[in-house]
Amino acid sequence: MQVDVQTNKSPTAPLTVASTRRRGSLRSPHRRALRLGLLFVSPWIAGFLLFFAYPFFATIYYSFTDFNGVGAAHWIGFTNYVNLFHDPLFKTSLFNTFYYTVIELPLSTVAALGLALLLNMNVRGRAVYRTIFYIPSIVPLVASCMIFVWLFNPAFGIVNDLLIDAHLPSPDWFFSVALSKPSFILLGLWGLGQPMVIYLAGLQGVPRDMYEVAALDGASAWKRFRYITLPMISPVILFNVILQLVLCISYFTQAQVIEAADPGGPGTSTWFYVQYLYEQAFLFLKLGYSSAMAFFLFVISAVIMVVLFRSSARWVYYANEQQ
Repeated sequence: MQVDVQTNKSPTAPLTVASTRRRGSLRSPHRRALRLGLLFVSPWIAGFLLFFAYPFFATIYYSFTDFNGVGAAHWIGFTNYVNLFHDPLFKTSLFNTFYYTVIELPLSTVAALGLALLLNMNVRGRAVYRTIFYIPSIVPLVASCMIFVWLFNPAFGIVNDLLIDAHLPSPDWFFSVALSKPSFILLGLWGLGQPMVIYLAGLQGVPRDMYEVAALDGASAWKRFRYITLPMISPVILFNVILQLVLCISYFTQAQVIEAADPGGPGTSTWFYVQYLYEQAFLFLKLGYSSAMAFFLFVISAVIMVVLFRSSARWVYYANEQQ
């Protein structure tokens, strides 16, 4: 019996090979673009892995160890975390940071928004006023702290001299247990230029015709602010609140500089969380203990951020959001 081998050939085989080649040729530009994209972002990826991801996971690991930065790390489990809640200075620093954040955050938000509303008015010389209020925010933190120490010095400060001339009591300000934290809050209100400028940009993005229509309908200035201004700039408010919240939780430089100006100071009434973390890590070389403090602060910050973002869906309005 003879078998015709030609009958086993499929007439569609050449088409299949050709289509496969075409698909390969179509994929190659995409693969080349992917390789080029990864090549261009590789410095960022390397920097992220080296300076962010590795320190983060290393901090978590060292928080479960007894480590001084020199010898080998010894695994001790949750001992560092247990010791945190038996440390009175840890509780004091946590309370001081919480106290500062709860008062400073709403005050700075209201003050910055109020300044932005005033500087958004059509008045003569408003560019000069904007510059004057913005300048303190570009002054270095150390210089700002030294200026405040000089102004509020209980012995020769200008503020106390004016109070004495007005026959008013002259407090110790930063060096008083009762007034030290309010003085730091006052210092925080000094540099509101940056959030003020961001609020000002948001206010200028509100459509003017909305105010005109509301005014024609008889809406008062408060109602226009309540039902037009606040909803339209609510994303800007959320952005500034997040920035200010991070700055409040990680409050360090101002307290460190002012306490260095007077080592006696008001004791632990101005002992903030990051200050205590810095002391444990770099003065006493308790890197395991300080890592536990750092990770605990991260957990608290993450919880606050999650709550803030979840609640923002109720009060943040996005104009281009599809309902």
